[in-house]
Amino acid sequence: MKKVKVAIFGAGFISDYHAECYRRFVPESEVVAVYARDLDKAKQFAAKHHIPQAYSDIGQLLAESGCDVVDICLPNFLHHRVCIAAANAGKHVIIEKPLCVTLEEADDMIATCKAQNVKLMYAEELCFAPKYERVRELVQDGAIGEIYMLKQTEKHSGPHSPWFYDMDLSGGGVVMDMGCHAIQWFRWMLGGNPGVKSVKAHMQTVLHNEITKGEDNAVLLIEFEGGVLGVAEDSWAKHGGMDDKIEVHGTKGVSYADMVMGNSALTYSVDGYDYAAEKAGTTKGWTFTIYEEAFNYGYPQELKHFIECIAYDKTPLVTGEDGRAVLEIIYAAYESARTGNKVELPFRPQVKKPIDLWHGV
Repeated sequence: MKKVKVAIFGAGFISDYHAECYRRFVPESEVVAVYARDLDKAKQFAAKHHIPQAYSDIGQLLAESGCDVVDICLPNFLHHRVCIAAANAGKHVIIEKPLCVTLEEADDMIATCKAQNVKLMYAEELCFAPKYERVRELVQDGAIGEIYMLKQTEKHSGPHSPWFYDMDLSGGGVVMDMGCHAIQWFRWMLGGNPGVKSVKAHMQTVLHNEITKGEDNAVLLIEFEGGVLGVAEDSWAKHGGMDDKIEVHGTKGVSYADMVMGNSALTYSVDGYDYAAEKAGTTKGWTFTIYEEAFNYGYPQELKHFIECIAYDKTPLVTGEDGRAVLEIIYAAYESARTGNKVELPFRPQVKKPIDLWHGV
């Protein structure tokens, strides 16, 4: 099989995950180029991951690199622009969550990719994480009975890059950053496209008030058709490293899974060491040393699936339409946080960015 040629857009933390996964776990792919707004940063990333081409010009990369697919790992506000440029250049698109900042952008991205006959693949790694997928298999086999509640928790002390705190660039706070994980995982567990009746949300800023107008702590209650309740807890205000957990409650059982604690080695170090786990504040004393972090999170599995979809012209399991559905629920959550009321779906706000709803702009 001819290898699928990939261009990575972005040279930050998540791009590192993707580049490592292509190299180690996706032999059907070949990363041929990287883009970053800062050319020096692109060159440093290329040298680190043995990528032959580095660019700071989007059009030049699309015209010269020879890539088949672009993998967008850029700040949220750039997702729409790069997706449209790539689709119009005939490139397939893999795009990190959230899909984009506005519903108008989402509709344009979906329509343009369809018009250009390229695939738009929404990278939500929780749909591919091995431990969480094992839980989904248990549910499908009837081990838990009928689901009546799903819970997903993701908490840490704050994102990797300063742009997350800028609402003009991100479109929202922790719900845009991590609530999207929970929402898509709920949808995935319930068959892919379950109806949503309402959203009730509480948001607050408790730790990062001086640097952001976005929320850094949030709880979402999502009521699905059929009566299943989804509970999402997301925080940028939790110290002590990453929490990533799920719970599945059914009429005949329950399943709990912890992405971090169950995939780590308990370690004690007087002086500390190089890396314990994502968002760990220190490596001195007792720590939980993660291993195969990207694999456990589901990045290799999702990227391998997307590359195979391109190579064999298959329909992706997670698409741009899924990303749009997640974004609509996010909008409803911000409206609920502002009003204190449940918000019914479908919901089509008049404002642009989700954060504008919370601030009443």
